Amino acid sequence: MIQRIQTLYMFIAAIASGVFIFFFSLWKDVSGNEFLALDLLGEDSFLMKMIPILFLLSAVMSLLSISMFGTRKRQFVLNRLNILINLILLGVLIYHLLTLSGEAKVSEKGIGAVLPVIVILFLAIANRAIKKDEDLVKSVDRLR
Repeated sequence: MIQRIQTLYMFIAAIASGVFIFFFSLWKDVSGNEFLALDLLGEDSFLMKMIPILFLLSAVMSLLSISMFGTRKRQFVLNRLNILINLILLGVLIYHLLTLSGEAKVSEKGIGAVLPVIVILFLAIANRAIKKDEDLVKSVDRLR
């Protein structure tokens, strides 16, 4: 049902993945220019273009998972797939932030690089609540 607590967790994950990328920078370069996730769509590298696409895909999957409130098993699987996408996104961000050469391009890492961790946390909590609901429904069915 849509009024369950896992809906709130998935909505927070969708906001963190789809809205916060417009406000929090991923990193700053030496001259002080902030790089938001959507700024990376203009880059030449395919790896850089993947970052905003994965952020937006994660937000869409969270909203899609909210709309599947009738089928908890599909919701659970979709959240696990979303966690996998965020792990890939986190890996791409960490790879990019660690392979840059010192102060040549990046002087300060932004809070935007931590957003996939926040999304993973809220999706894991939502999955736990979905599992708890599924167990409750199974226990009630046994009593009938």
